[in-house]
Amino acid sequence: MEAIEMIKGRRSIRKYKDKKVDRELMEEIIDVVRFAPSWTNSQTPRWTLVEDKEIIEKFATEAVKGFNYNMQTLGSANGVAVLSFVEGKSGRTEKYGIENGNTEKWEAFDAGIACQTFCLTAFAKGVGTCIFGVVEEEKIAHLTHLPDNETVAALIVYGYADDEPKAPERKEISEILRWM
Repeated sequence: MEAIEMIKGRRSIRKYKDKKVDRELMEEIIDVVRFAPSWTNSQTPRWTLVEDKEIIEKFATEAVKGFNYNMQTLGSANGVAVLSFVEGKSGRTEKYGIENGNTEKWEAFDAGIACQTFCLTAFAKGVGTCIFGVVEEEKIAHLTHLPDNETVAALIVYGYADDEPKAPERKEISEILRWM
């Protein structure tokens, strides 16, 4: 699958077939994702893949702030990726004299790159995804026993799509591009 085709073709999937994605396939996806760029190659994104239906149910009832769309999507989920990052590494380097730089920005940026890489790689391998931003990070960290030095960046539901959503309309390039 060509990169541009993947970018234009990937959709947020909110309904999944009742079929788990094989662990070997998920490891192949993460194997590709580890090549996502990061600040000074810090490689701070971490992945916790959750297949346990009880924990997924707890995500739905306790960790998505009552956001109905997320609760419904989790209802058909057989897999959820918890994307977290190691705190305090991105945006820091003594080489450039940045000891207390704007680390939060770069940590989130690196996690975002890893998140998109995960979703595109999954799509290329026939696995649908949906990224959740409305989440309770501390609750998710507790439910998944994340180390204290990691912060939750996002939940990404994954699985085999049970629907094929159409591409939403896009703004015209004249609305999003400025030349100076």
